[in-house]
Amino acid sequence: MQLNITFRQFGASDSLKEYAREKVDRVNRLLDRAGEAHVVLSLERHLHHADITIHSGAWILRGREKSDDMYASIDLAMDKIERQLRRYRDKLKSHHGKEKVHHRQDLVNTLKVRHDVFEVSESLDSTEASEASVTPVTPVTAGSRTDTAQAAEAGIARLVRTTHLAIQSLSVDDAVMQMNLMNNDFYVFQNQQSQALSIVYRRKEGGFGLIEPHLPSEPVAATGT
Repeated sequence: MQLNITFRQFGASDSLKEYAREKVDRVNRLLDRAGEAHVVLSLERHLHHADITIHSGAWILRGREKSDDMYASIDLAMDKIERQLRRYRDKLKSHHGKEKVHHRQDLVNTLKVRHDVFEVSESLDSTEASEASVTPVTPVTAGSRTDTAQAAEAGIARLVRTTHLAIQSLSVDDAVMQMNLMNNDFYVFQNQQSQALSIVYRRKEGGFGLIEPHLPSEPVAATGT
């Protein structure tokens, strides 16, 4: 498995590289199609962040954690990945049809979403600073703007990170599985059944929800006055 390690906001460490490599290599015991892995280690506001992404065929596994110690953050991020890997191990090994879906990706490969995460300043939320997520469900284009992005420019919110995600054509069940493998609270995809751009999300009460556009079966006729 190919492994790339990136250090941000602090110097590279050979001991951390070796530790991360040993931890990521453990997934080879649970996954026989691991292709490449990306590890991003960063220091933000005295907290050590570990962001680990592993590609297995067309599936993506991801774990993100932060703590006061980078070694502990790596452990916690990998624990998240291994929990989901054990949960879906049999399905991942037997899900050969997923590669066929991957080959049809040219139908939707022009669609991407940009997921911006903002930290809201205390002037906007006097109780405590919180994170606001903005996900434009449109192809990513240079110069695209959102109200929250404009708020960031005005100093109300600070952009924490931006992720560009390609849209995959999946069934609802597979979209939920991919959301869980990435340890996300939501996932944007093209619904294979309806062909609509849809979002699955984790509900606070348990289970998941599905959001997708719905057009009326018949257009509403205009009426004169």
